[in-house]
Amino acid sequence: MAVMVKAFALLLSISLLFILPSHSQQLTTTFYQKTCPRFEQIMQDTTTNKQIASPTTAGAALRLFFHDCLVEGCDGSILISSTPFNKAERDADINLSLPGDGFDVVVRAKTALELACPGVVSCADILAVATRNLVTMMGGPFYAVKLGRRDGLVSRASRAQYILPKPTMSMNQIIKIFTYRGFSIQEMVALTGAHTIGFSHCSEISSDIYNYSRTSAFDPSYNPRYAQGLRNACADYRKNPSLSVFNDIMTPRDFDNSYYKNLPKGLGVLRSDRALTMDARTRPFVELYARDQKAFFEAFGRAIEKLSLYGVKSGRRGEIRRRCDSFN
Repeated sequence: MAVMVKAFALLLSISLLFILPSHSQQLTTTFYQKTCPRFEQIMQDTTTNKQIASPTTAGAALRLFFHDCLVEGCDGSILISSTPFNKAERDADINLSLPGDGFDVVVRAKTALELACPGVVSCADILAVATRNLVTMMGGPFYAVKLGRRDGLVSRASRAQYILPKPTMSMNQIIKIFTYRGFSIQEMVALTGAHTIGFSHCSEISSDIYNYSRTSAFDPSYNPRYAQGLRNACADYRKNPSLSVFNDIMTPRDFDNSYYKNLPKGLGVLRSDRALTMDARTRPFVELYARDQKAFFEAFGRAIEKLSLYGVKSGRRGEIRRRCDSFN
């Protein structure tokens, strides 16, 4: 009985989270124009320098941003460190593989902004702008980022574990996660195009490339040569948990539409990637974006701009953290 009560309470809290009124109308692109005039320049300098020093930063920040927004809304809750009294979002099993470069670029920007205009810029805004800057730097579309988010006051691993999509989920489950949050199937497919940069850990695909079944060593939806390449690249993944492979084997450092071109050829790393071409609801959008990069860029820009406004906090529902990894 106690377990059922706890489960109901969890579902209720999640449901309430997504029916709360949006505060996105209070955000503006010029929010820091007077309170922190150097905001844009500091953000541009920080993201550029970090990406040059660590080329994996763009993919890391983009993934961090998605994992932040889909759980509590775009409120920087993913940045909070755990304490003896609270296991935070970033320590949920599904988030343990988030690359450190994404966290680091936010910390660097926050440090510089606290020197220039202390107590003014939220960590949530920093993550949103850093992500946009890095996507653009990799050749992706420029999109507007409205500002004025406040940092959330809740960060719990249990919420992340239940809400975030997993590569092993069915397409029905993944679509439900996005449609429940107000995103269409087309927007979901466009957002998944973020996999055109970044990488996946070998541990995430090990069950698909080793001992898949009695009749096949790997998932037959893979291109056979590609599967063999993955098996070779990931051979030591048990000894080295950080071992990873690029999401886009063709142009891993360019934000372009080759991710979609790869999928019909069996060159999708994750099971959920390959599933996009097998489902009648998602396949038409994969085909559209594969043949028309402009259409992909326009759709991605609109979808991620919408995502960036999802579940934002204002007033007493948030704060401006002094440090991005802890509540004030």
